[in-house]
Amino acid sequence: MGGQPHADTTTTANATRPASLGRSVSNTLKGSAGNLVEWYDVYVYSVFAAYFESKFFTPEDKNATLYVWAIFAVTFLMRPIGAWYFGRFADRYGRRLALAVSVTLMAACSFVIAITPSVETIGIGAPILLLLARLLQGFATGGEYGTSATYMSEAAIQGRRGFLSSFHYVTLVGGHVLAQATLLVMLLTLDTQQISDWGWRVAFGLGGVAAIVVLWLRTSMDESLEPASIEEARAGGARSSGSLRELFFNQWRPLLLCFLITAGGTVAFYTYSVNGPKIIQGIFADGDVMTGTLINLAALTLLMLLQPLGGWLSDMVGRKTLLVFFGIGGVLYTWVIVLWLPQQTHWLPAFAILAIGFVILTGYTSINAVVKAELFPTHIRALGVGLGYALANSSFGGTAPLLYQASLRSGHVDSFVVYATAMIAASLVVYAFFLSNKGHNWLDHEEQMRARQR
Repeated sequence: MGGQPHADTTTTANATRPASLGRSVSNTLKGSAGNLVEWYDVYVYSVFAAYFESKFFTPEDKNATLYVWAIFAVTFLMRPIGAWYFGRFADRYGRRLALAVSVTLMAACSFVIAITPSVETIGIGAPILLLLARLLQGFATGGEYGTSATYMSEAAIQGRRGFLSSFHYVTLVGGHVLAQATLLVMLLTLDTQQISDWGWRVAFGLGGVAAIVVLWLRTSMDESLEPASIEEARAGGARSSGSLRELFFNQWRPLLLCFLITAGGTVAFYTYSVNGPKIIQGIFADGDVMTGTLINLAALTLLMLLQPLGGWLSDMVGRKTLLVFFGIGGVLYTWVIVLWLPQQTHWLPAFAILAIGFVILTGYTSINAVVKAELFPTHIRALGVGLGYALANSSFGGTAPLLYQASLRSGHVDSFVVYATAMIAASLVVYAFFLSNKGHNWLDHEEQMRARQR
């Protein structure tokens, strides 16, 4: 898959994944728990945006909604920086420690947002604090994705790697599901004014508390790098570990592939899983908020449950097959999500349109972590996966909700459809012509090297 293993195995045979399925599952679950909480903290913003908007921007400001989504978009600019910092950290000091630091930072920022006074109290200070907290969360998320994708791919055993690593997106989507479920509980127990006054603060606070619990769990995970490898990197004996020079000069081909694989997938992910639910919220905004919330919760739960199925299928038929399925489906279906979904007035067709989109999206989401991890050798994997993803995610994924909102305001939604479809089509070309289906990859290579040494 992409860059193939070569003869130089000085630093590539150092990762040590658990030999037993039970240990592999245990590490996967612990890694997933942290991923779940971090992505809850990411998505609680988009789910509760309509409720806290007036607390950070004055109700008279007609651009308030655009500003809220601009903050959502600009935080993605921090992801490449976080990917560089935590990727380098993880390749040199171990995956487990990097993951513990990232979840701690995420928790702190969630608490800051939860207690920030409103714009009526501190004026411009309120949106500035929101922006700063979200920028730091973007930094932490950039590190979380690459490091957790690397850890969970390394923790999985050969033959079940697609299935076990799919839990990376089970929990990523699960964070969105938890955020939607939190809103549902509040809608059942509070009125809209109470949610806007203080309920959204509770939602952010819960994310911070959960992150502290996850920090404890992450300290009990197995490290996927051998102690000797970490000591060598710390002593400076492995200067290529987590090095940008190594990545851009010697691993630029897999880095470029990682970027291109992500580009269309991340546009589709945010168009389908963020814009889609926001469209549903808009359809049922007038007196039927509960219906819209239930549709979104059911559809996102379906997307979450589809991930292991996609991972399992990839172990059977190959990663490329699923990616091509997603690419073709995304090219043909994106216009339905963006242009046809807003026209629905009944819950059943609205749910069906979103659900079909999520089936298509699963072809990418369920395996994208392991596909990227298989491209890189151990000593540069966390940095390569994280930075390749973050650059594409910042350029194309995080801006998708903002571009969609801008297209709505300008009356050129069809232009957004063309843009999103073109991005998916570009990645489809990469899936079809530059990836192999079951070719030898770095993770297989490293596992074979360890088998010879035993």
